[in-house]
Amino acid sequence: MNYSKVLILDFGSQVTKLIARQIRELNIYSEILPYKTSLKKIKEISPDCIVFSGSPASVHDKKSPKPDLRVLDLGIPILGICYGAQFLSQELGGKVAKSKTREFGPSKLKKILNSKLLKKINNNQISWMSHGDTIVKLPNKMKVLAKSEFGSISLFSSSDLKIVGTQFHPEVVHTEFGKQFLRNFIVDVVGCKQNWKPDKLVSQKIREIKNLVGKNIAISAISGGVDSSVSSVLVSKAIGSKLKCFIVDTGLMRHNEVKEIVPVLNSLGVKPKVINAGTLFLSRLKGIVDPEKKRKIIGKTFIELFDKESRKVSNAKFLVQGTLYPDVIESVNVSGPSAIIKSHHNVGGLPKKMKLSLIEPLRDLFKDEVRYLGKALKIKKSLIGRHPFPGPGLAIRIIGEVTKDRVKLLQAADKIFIDILKEKKLYDKIWQAFCVLVPIKTVGVMGDERTYENTIAIRAVNSVDGMTANWARIPFDTLDLISSEIINNVKGINKVVFDISNKPPSTIEWE
Repeated sequence: MNYSKVLILDFGSQVTKLIARQIRELNIYSEILPYKTSLKKIKEISPDCIVFSGSPASVHDKKSPKPDLRVLDLGIPILGICYGAQFLSQELGGKVAKSKTREFGPSKLKKILNSKLLKKINNNQISWMSHGDTIVKLPNKMKVLAKSEFGSISLFSSSDLKIVGTQFHPEVVHTEFGKQFLRNFIVDVVGCKQNWKPDKLVSQKIREIKNLVGKNIAISAISGGVDSSVSSVLVSKAIGSKLKCFIVDTGLMRHNEVKEIVPVLNSLGVKPKVINAGTLFLSRLKGIVDPEKKRKIIGKTFIELFDKESRKVSNAKFLVQGTLYPDVIESVNVSGPSAIIKSHHNVGGLPKKMKLSLIEPLRDLFKDEVRYLGKALKIKKSLIGRHPFPGPGLAIRIIGEVTKDRVKLLQAADKIFIDILKEKKLYDKIWQAFCVLVPIKTVGVMGDERTYENTIAIRAVNSVDGMTANWARIPFDTLDLISSEIINNVKGINKVVFDISNKPPSTIEWE
């Protein structure tokens, strides 16, 4: 497939994923790999340019992250952001020193020289700074293109623009010209083609899956969500009847979820077998309150079931999963020094010795890209338009122990919430909405009688890919209706609260 590639070497920044996101929105393929990636691997990828990310580290730290320095000799254009810019400057003969005053927050860009890099970028536009070190001397043959309003070097480049460094962060929305700057470098300077979209992967993925599976059988684990459904349809297009689909009814799914999704999947030629395993999952979760333990138990049980099912199917060698790029980024320490946020059942609960090899056709995609791919596969909106749903299901939306009664309570409340959003034509305007059962009982008055019952939290956010999110502004009259309907119709709930936190600093899910 003839499309341009941008390789991002991650030095541990928590916003590295936003670099990839911004570049993909330019219709250019980008990929994140650890800074330790071998020179051989980089050559195999053959990127059109390389981006060095930011980092919480200082270039002066004894164990500061460093890539294979031979990458500087490949002749591939390099963009360094924040730490990446400081690293380039120091390694090429410049000087980086501790700042007397740390620059954090907005700063007006002060243009020093005209450059292709600054096309359509105005003087005094806001950039976002976050650094304690500063570049005090540039290497030979490097020139300052812009400074911050405080006088520090904000943008520099070599005369041929093969080496570029920014002290500001173009990947965050706070930098007003961030996407324009990335476009200037990647498109105008490097010459990348803006011809990549997820649907371009369809024929490639089908070919790869065909070759991989051969005469063997693949088993697809369908959760009912967008990711597993799209991945199953894609694999079905590749191998047809050699894909055996299963839905594990964990007892932790949304209200009537299995009954709703099976007919839709049947119409797409994917005919899943339903495995009723609610009793098994609930028994293993008995007494468990720690969210990470819940995820691990669910992941392990999930895989065990499919391992068991594989023995009933001749030549079953592969397991299809809907793992997404954010799952990989958040669950695997791809960055070296960055923290693992949480484990995902798709990538964090797998046994070391699994009898089924994994097929993860969506592993390189963000959520919105999966929906785009689903449209290319002609999957109905009723399925690909569903709000994201976590692999562990309602288990991580029940704070504390998971029991059959608590699951039913949450299912009932969640259905009311979602139905009202659809009725008010708000569902498609919100990226994700759900209820959380909180382990708090409060006093209430119902029918002149004292009650002491459960609390439900409702959560609604808007996002592009789940990496960042803002709480959705649901009208007060709708919130009033939601609260009244839940309290009046779900026995055991007497209080509804609305979560108005953003990601970051919070996560979207509560666990």
